[in-house]
Amino acid sequence: MSETAMLDLFVIGGGINGASVARDAAGRGYSVALAEMNDLASGTSSAATKLIHGGLRYLEHYEFRLVHEALAEREVLWAAAPHIIKPLRFVLPHHKGLRPAMVLRAGLAMYDYMGGRKLLPPTKTLDLTRDAAGKPLKPGYRLGFEYSDCWVDDARFVVLNASDAAERGATIHVRTKVVSARRENGGWTIELDGEAGRQSVRARMLINAGGPWVDEVIDGVLGNKGAHNVRLVQGSHIVVKKLYDHDRCYFFQNGDGRIFFAIPYEGDFTLIGTTDRDYEGDPKDVTISAEETDYLLAAASEYFARPVTRDAIVWSYSGVRPLYDDGASAAQEATRDYVLKLDGGAADGAVIHVFGGKLTTSRRLAESVLEKIEGVLGKKGPAWTKQSTLPGGDFPVLNFEAEARRLGLDYPDLPQGLTRRLLRLYGTKARVLLGNRKSVAALGAPFGADLYAAEVDYLVANEWARTAQDVLWRRTKLGLRVGKEDVARLEAYLERK
Repeated sequence: MSETAMLDLFVIGGGINGASVARDAAGRGYSVALAEMNDLASGTSSAATKLIHGGLRYLEHYEFRLVHEALAEREVLWAAAPHIIKPLRFVLPHHKGLRPAMVLRAGLAMYDYMGGRKLLPPTKTLDLTRDAAGKPLKPGYRLGFEYSDCWVDDARFVVLNASDAAERGATIHVRTKVVSARRENGGWTIELDGEAGRQSVRARMLINAGGPWVDEVIDGVLGNKGAHNVRLVQGSHIVVKKLYDHDRCYFFQNGDGRIFFAIPYEGDFTLIGTTDRDYEGDPKDVTISAEETDYLLAAASEYFARPVTRDAIVWSYSGVRPLYDDGASAAQEATRDYVLKLDGGAADGAVIHVFGGKLTTSRRLAESVLEKIEGVLGKKGPAWTKQSTLPGGDFPVLNFEAEARRLGLDYPDLPQGLTRRLLRLYGTKARVLLGNRKSVAALGAPFGADLYAAEVDYLVANEWARTAQDVLWRRTKLGLRVGKEDVARLEAYLERK
């Protein structure tokens, strides 16, 4: 990149907010660059419960605007990425002594009414003594409610937004830290240190989408000392051996007023989470605590007939949500809505600080950021993302199974499980990845599970993967299935790239 070229926008942060803003802006004709100090989605955006949902519990906190916007986005995002997003049915058992059944009914009726559903089925009442969803639960749960939301591969959602931004002209820098940004000659001079070494770029406007580090950007990069806008709330999850055979999820209430989910995960596992507690440390150091692990195990064991024990855990992960600090007394009551703050104007260099947000509302957040950008830089192209698809998502929303059959027929000598996994991750781009490789031998060196060199090469060339961690835990979830020797071979292979 030329040191003298003046970009329209420079985005700090490669989580879902930054990637979504870069994509929307590039698609409208703005010149854009984005810098992420680690890997894309390496912070909060890969530590989610992996849902595209309205947030049923937010109704209790009167977050009606947020819930309405999120509900409306479910089918928009599903249509944009039917490979990495799929509908789910959630079972909410009525727990006597907690929220009354009539309150749950009323909340779910509102959830259906506000949601703008067209394809997702509505809520229904279950008799858990007869329905298969009641079988894994302890005796005594009789009444339940079943409603719709969606699952998303969170890290891939970020990467695909960044990929689309790049296809539309944006420059994406990974493992590149923004050292400083200063106002100069009506814009910003931004100093970078990363894969390309030290470099300086110029931009008319700055977008601070630093997530948990948004205040650190204000304080350290911009030099505005004493910033305090976010409340860091830790959310942790455990993944255990599969707890039940059906394909529905559970939405459970806990005695302390919190909720948690149990979700079928990667075929052979169940995901349980999340926790909500304030976090005071450095976001890069966040890990699940023994206390949180015990909390999730005890909460799940309150509902499931077979106790969920520590030896069932195969993986755990933890992240911090950078919530806007609205002064809420409890972590679970802090707003999940996003807040945007504009500082400066076209004459002196403007910056937009992005606080909060979630996967589900990221596209709408980007549109709101673009409205502010247009107010400073002037309007270019129209809003466009609502009717668009993400890379690989260019097939009808209900046609995943038909696409899986078609891909399998075109590659009959490849294992069906492999072609289906590739379709779920890459959508129609799976054909680009596979090309003329019609046999397993043609896919190159194996790295455990069903990961081969052809896929690794594709991820390096097209999705900014650099390390085994990038490949195994963010671009795929094959870290659940490979051994230490596989990881070592993959690391050695990547070092030679």
